[in-house]
Amino acid sequence: MKNADVIVVGAGVAGLTAARLLQEQGLTVIVLEARDRVGGRVHTMRDGRVTDLGASWIHGITDSPVAAAAEAFGMPTVEFTVGGFQPDSRPIAYYGPEGTRLSDAEAARFAADIHEVDAALAMVVASSAPDASYREVTEAALEGMRWDAERTQRVREYLEHRAEEQYGVWIEDLAAHGLDDDSIDGDEVVFPNGYDELPTHLADGLDVRLGHVVTRVEWSDGVRVSTARQDLTGDAVVLTLPVGVLKSGDVEIVPSLPRINADALARLEMNAFEKVILRFPVRFWDEDVYAIRQQGPAGRLWHSWYDLTPLHDEPALLTFAAGPAARGIRDLDDAQVADAVMAPLRRLFGGDIPAPVSVHRTAWQDDPFAHGSYAYMTVGSTTADHDDLATPIGGILHIAGEATWTDDPATVPAAMLSGHRAAERIIGREIPIASLWSQV
Repeated sequence: MKNADVIVVGAGVAGLTAARLLQEQGLTVIVLEARDRVGGRVHTMRDGRVTDLGASWIHGITDSPVAAAAEAFGMPTVEFTVGGFQPDSRPIAYYGPEGTRLSDAEAARFAADIHEVDAALAMVVASSAPDASYREVTEAALEGMRWDAERTQRVREYLEHRAEEQYGVWIEDLAAHGLDDDSIDGDEVVFPNGYDELPTHLADGLDVRLGHVVTRVEWSDGVRVSTARQDLTGDAVVLTLPVGVLKSGDVEIVPSLPRINADALARLEMNAFEKVILRFPVRFWDEDVYAIRQQGPAGRLWHSWYDLTPLHDEPALLTFAAGPAARGIRDLDDAQVADAVMAPLRRLFGGDIPAPVSVHRTAWQDDPFAHGSYAYMTVGSTTADHDDLATPIGGILHIAGEATWTDDPATVPAAMLSGHRAAERIIGREIPIASLWSQV
């Protein structure tokens, strides 16, 4: 006798979305989650402060299902439109290679250069070779500008840093089409009360079994999902494991994934991308800026800091470590990481600026249930790989998650939309995604 109609592996936003929609359609659903909490890579630390360790932003609230769900669930938001690494549109304090802040006119000229290169880059990417890297296409676009070396280098650095902050990877390792679907429609917002309120609401009323580490998924006429605690059977399974876990071999899939899914998975990779949040006794940077950005060699590893002060009325800066920078801090303690991050800040603002009163950095790359923050397209990958990974298998096995959505991968909306798609495929008809929150 089967245990459920559908077994969902993973209680992140993708899995909870699928489970909630399927249960509303009258199916019995069991959600298995390895962690002791729901949310997956949506994780909020509450230690007297509220800190989102994983997802932070909705990157564009226009027509976003996550924005609609957050509003329905009563989740307050704060506008913070720099998550897409925009060169302008919000107050950004740029500092040149020598450590002096650019004037408004200089910053505007720099931003105009970026927009000019981006216009050319779209055509270069469209005509690029299948195995081209994002480095190669950006270099081709820069060459077409015929600028002097200094002007070219400043924009080159910006393009490097954009790849790092958008996909947590250095530019040479990202496919030429890696940023094709990186689009933002409307303001970006963050959650002062924590992003984890979203998965908490989605999980309400579901049979979510925490601490169940799945080790094997068998699919044929039905499914058998094995954990150290129990085996469960059902008619179908929705697998929402991160790409890093799927590639690790920690979960055996029997029979193995068909070629279309397996090939797509092979071309996607989990990034090394970590947050470092520093809180201070006083603000030493300019007020009314969204971000501080450092140009030149001094900004190779630490180049951008985001002012989180408006979230909780406490002076705080957020910065990111990507690729080799993220791997380089794995063996450092918090004090050493703080010293590394503070060195360029002291260069910009003076050696007498206060030390942080607290430092917190993430370690997603060492998380056994994630193996990284989110997926990116390796050189040779195409945008179709996201959807190909989610190709239904035998009408029984369905793969969902942020890496399986082409239009805006590596985001919470992508996770939600992929869970919605999996539910519709199992039911065999359209389901309004608004039913996730319309009953609230």
